[in-house]
Amino acid sequence: MILYHGTNATIQNIDLSQSRVGKDFGLGFYLTTDEQVAIRQAARKLEQFGEGEAKVYRYSFDEAETQNLNVLKFEEYTLDWARFVLDNRKNRTRQQIHGYDIVIGPIADDVVGYQIRRVEEGIITEEQFLEEIKFHTITTQYMFATDRAISLLKAL
Repeated sequence: MILYHGTNATIQNIDLSQSRVGKDFGLGFYLTTDEQVAIRQAARKLEQFGEGEAKVYRYSFDEAETQNLNVLKFEEYTLDWARFVLDNRKNRTRQQIHGYDIVIGPIADDVVGYQIRRVEEGIITEEQFLEEIKFHTITTQYMFATDRAISLLKAL
C-alpha cells in the first residue's frame, strides 16, 4: 500500500527524535492512506510554521511484514480508541505511554484539544468526547513509533 506524509519540512531520513508530543497515538512518524488529507496537512504545517514549502512524501508499506512487531489497530471509532487518543494527547512528555511499534486507526478531528479540556472539566462524558472527535469520514492514520517500524517504510 501507499502511505502519505504531509509536511513543510524536507525529509531525507525519518528521525523519530523530531516527533512532537501530545499527538493522537503518541510520539512517532504519522502517515495517512488518503493523499488529500496529507496535502491539507502539508498546507496546515506551512501555515502554522511559516517556513519551508508544503510537501507530500509517499512511502510503500506492506502490512504483512509487521508480524514481528507490536501493532495496535483500531478498525473504527470506538470508546477504546477515544480513550487511547485522550491519554496520548494529554501526555506532554517524551516518554511513550504504550509499547507499540505501530498504531493504526482513524484520524481524530482537529478540535481534540478543546474536547479534551471539556472531558477534564467534567462538561462532557467520554462517550460524548468520542462523538465530538470523529473525523467527517473515517480516514486511517499510521503512526510508526520505533526504528524497527520505520525500516518497513520505503520512500517512493
